[in-house]
Amino acid sequence: MTAEVHLTVDDGIAVVTIANPTVRNAMDLELSGKLTATMDAIGADEKIGAVVITGEPPAFCAGGDLVELQGADPARLRSVYSGFLAVARSPLPTVAAVNGAAVGAGLNLALACDLRLAGPRARFDTRFLQLGLHPGGGYTWMADRALGAQGAKALTLFGDVLDADEAERVGLVWRRYDDDATVLAAAREFAGRAAAAPRSLVQTTKATMSLTAGAISHAEATEIEVRAQAASTGSPEFLARVTALQAHISSR
Repeated sequence: MTAEVHLTVDDGIAVVTIANPTVRNAMDLELSGKLTATMDAIGADEKIGAVVITGEPPAFCAGGDLVELQGADPARLRSVYSGFLAVARSPLPTVAAVNGAAVGAGLNLALACDLRLAGPRARFDTRFLQLGLHPGGGYTWMADRALGAQGAKALTLFGDVLDADEAERVGLVWRRYDDDATVLAAAREFAGRAAAAPRSLVQTTKATMSLTAGAISHAEATEIEVRAQAASTGSPEFLARVTALQAHISSR
């Protein structure tokens, strides 16, 4: 069976399901290319306000294709990375519904999302060093931001593997759920909240959060925010929503 990326769009929410079933959704070159194209199409669709990423059961993504990785040069590696990097650079909010193993490149795919939710079969395993492979795709940067230096080293250097409960406890995932259907429904709910806000405002806010994450002080973050907030105060969306809120309050 060929690798596929399935896309459904409903109420402004794009649900992206990676499917490479014979290899538990491993991120081979074909799948990575299709994921890149799908994310580019989503970004260009003004009707979409948020994205859910999941895998065809029973896995989320079992890593990179080990055959393709043998002897890979930087150009090929960048092609392997392109799928989860397309998720990472999405201007829209992204939610990972992790419904099974997220290994190596699969962990990268989960880390590339803004929010991670875990089902009962979720398992987070770097496995890079155990395979004699150096981490790639910006993994070390993403892991450090998600877990801090000690947590990133526990997974990477010491081979700690996290189940859903442990991933929630250490903050790798925001919440864990008791079954796969519930984790996907929860991911859609989170995405729906983001998609309900004005798309351009959400994109600007996500970009601002990336900038302020590297700010050296509260004052610098304030200056970054003030220009974007000033622009939003005159937007038709803000004025319409304030008017609706005032009408609701006065009708009570």
